Amino acid sequence: MGRRRRWVADPGLVHPSRSRARRSQPGELPPEIEQAIWRGCDLGAQAGEVVSSGFAALDAELPGGGWPCQSIAEVLSPQPSVLEWRVIGPALRAIVAAGRNVVVVGPPKTPHLPGLRHSGIDEKHLVWVRADTPAERLWCTEQLVKSGACGALVALASAGAPRADPAPAGCAQACEGPVFLFRPAAAQHEASAASLRVMATFALDWEIQVHLLKRRGPHREGLVRLRSVPGGLKRC
Repeated sequence: MGRRRRWVADPGLVHPSRSRARRSQPGELPPEIEQAIWRGCDLGAQAGEVVSSGFAALDAELPGGGWPCQSIAEVLSPQPSVLEWRVIGPALRAIVAAGRNVVVVGPPKTPHLPGLRHSGIDEKHLVWVRADTPAERLWCTEQLVKSGACGALVALASAGAPRADPAPAGCAQACEGPVFLFRPAAAQHEASAASLRVMATFALDWEIQVHLLKRRGPHREGLVRLRSVPGGLKRC
């Protein structure tokens, strides 16, 4: 009879489940799967980068601690041209300071450049795209999102404009910075593909009240109150 051979397993061919340092117990998930799971009772982590809103109270309620980049943030308000710059102005100031451009699509009124300059937003980094109809605004927004050519995109939709449909939302990953879509308050009951939706209203003494309608995390009751005094009135 020939000599019996003894086979030794190559360590590189050992099955991963057998080489794992710690094996899961019954009813327990492997550590790498456990870490990847997001539970609805927890505030989700933003997959990509974020830009601080400039308000500590609001950052504490936003996934990742700020406005999401490569994603659409939908901001609803009861009256156009009142809260937009006060809500996102601090975030835009940081983007402009980094040398990136802010593109504004279809503002209902001409941007007040002295006020923006006083808020730290240099008009040299501000691009205004005039789009009169809802279809034109939607088309411009989608093309700018796909191009990824701006540090932040601000689109202002009027009443009757199409909602944030899946096409721009799906290609928002091409935009390195945040994409803000402002819509009327009446749109809050409509479905939206935006990953983040907030309602912003104004109160007494220049206070802004933010209600989080949709976010990756548990539903938040109540309002987030932000102190937002225009720069020109801070010394008054």
